[in-house]
Amino acid sequence: MDRPIQIAPSLLTADFARLGDEVATMEAAGADRIHWDVMDGCFVPNLTFGPDVVASTRAHTSLPFDVHLMVVDPDPMIGRWVEAGCGSVTLHVEACTHLHRALGAIAELGARAGVALNPATPAGHIEHVLDVVDLVLVMSVNPGFGGQRYLASMEPKIAQIAELVARSGRDIEIAVDGGISAETIHGAWAAGAETFVSGSALYRHPDGAATAIRELRDRCSERELIPL
Repeated sequence: MDRPIQIAPSLLTADFARLGDEVATMEAAGADRIHWDVMDGCFVPNLTFGPDVVASTRAHTSLPFDVHLMVVDPDPMIGRWVEAGCGSVTLHVEACTHLHRALGAIAELGARAGVALNPATPAGHIEHVLDVVDLVLVMSVNPGFGGQRYLASMEPKIAQIAELVARSGRDIEIAVDGGISAETIHGAWAAGAETFVSGSALYRHPDGAATAIRELRDRCSERELIPL
């Protein structure tokens, strides 16, 4: 299914003391949604945001909120994230005992259901939940920290997932998270991804986030990768 390229800034690299301003800045820069990387210090070695923090920024932007739960046993908190204003909730294959049921619970709350895979998790692990999935998120780094190096070895997995999605006949979005920059986005896009989570490349661009977002889109329009 062809969709316009979607750029989703990750707030991991943002100034946590100014999150309301940060989401507004990313909307003004041309982002398509805001991506919240939620970590519990157990599933991954870091702690980030709770639902009340996310909810406190909701009035600062009209962009959709996408929450990526890198947490152990996410099921009891799903409702809190929807209440916080997240229109999409993504769970990890590796963190859910009853993944199909948890994804169905997201849909019952009126949100889009996403499923994420760590780098070492094979694409086939999501095959039997595609009937309840709206989004598949491929991790192109090992989750836990921003600023990591992109794993190009994930591109064949992106292509495998694109094939699974095509066979399912469902309109499922394919996203990539980790190390996405102007240097790496083309490979992920060519493999079949359409949504790109990016943090450091947006916040640390010398010409600002608007230029960074424009460069990411431009790289996806190139038939062949032209070196920067």
